[in-house]
Amino acid sequence: MTQDLVIRHDAAGVATLTLNAPASLNALSRAMIAALDASLAALETDRSIRVVVLRGAGRAFCAGHDLKEIQSARAEPDKGAAAFAALFDACAAMMSRIPALPQPVIAEVQGIATAAGCQLAASCDLVTAATDARFGVNGVNIGLFCSTPMVALSRKVPPSTAFEMLVTGEFLSADRAQAAGLVNRVFPPDALSEGTQTLARQIAGKLTAAVKIGKRGFYDQLGLPLAQAYALTGANMVENLAWRDTEEGIAAFLEKRKPDWA
Repeated sequence: MTQDLVIRHDAAGVATLTLNAPASLNALSRAMIAALDASLAALETDRSIRVVVLRGAGRAFCAGHDLKEIQSARAEPDKGAAAFAALFDACAAMMSRIPALPQPVIAEVQGIATAAGCQLAASCDLVTAATDARFGVNGVNIGLFCSTPMVALSRKVPPSTAFEMLVTGEFLSADRAQAAGLVNRVFPPDALSEGTQTLARQIAGKLTAAVKIGKRGFYDQLGLPLAQAYALTGANMVENLAWRDTEEGIAAFLEKRKPDWA
């Protein structure tokens, strides 16, 4: 029987996706990318899910692309050029699904998140990490600059930190990654999963429609000129305030009671 490369578990409005290739440190092979892309696509219209957690089986979150698979493509007449292009196109499309999902996505990182694995963590909306987790874009150590992982990483941490990681190949500890803005919360290894699920349940308890419009607006306004950003988010506030559940939420706050959301 073929092993499921991504295992999904749903509980209390939280979908937990587990990369399930521990022998390869959950490397992003072509098959893993396809499986994760399909799992993310299935969540786009799943109204029962309010938060997504992405984690890895075994001792690592994700070790990046499958280098053995990459090397095998060199046997093709074009030395692998077409295969490499297809791989990075598929990976970019999968990574791009994460910020586009209506649900917040939390990366739960244990062990290492390297190269495209660090890209995967940085593509998520929030990151939790074990105290002994490490983050790196270390392709430069084998002569391959992590150009595609750089895209997500440089949008999450200060440019000087991203460039240092890219050109030295050195790893960031969980504490330094948190200080740089890559990681939101750090937990002892044996408390990582519960800490992540607690955060996920906290977010899942908010008004789903408000979180959805907020996540979309967050990414839409990034990089816009100030006036355009305020115009866009102001329109979102007007739309949000018109909802019955928001009216109820404000009334409940003023009356010091829990909101009766439909």
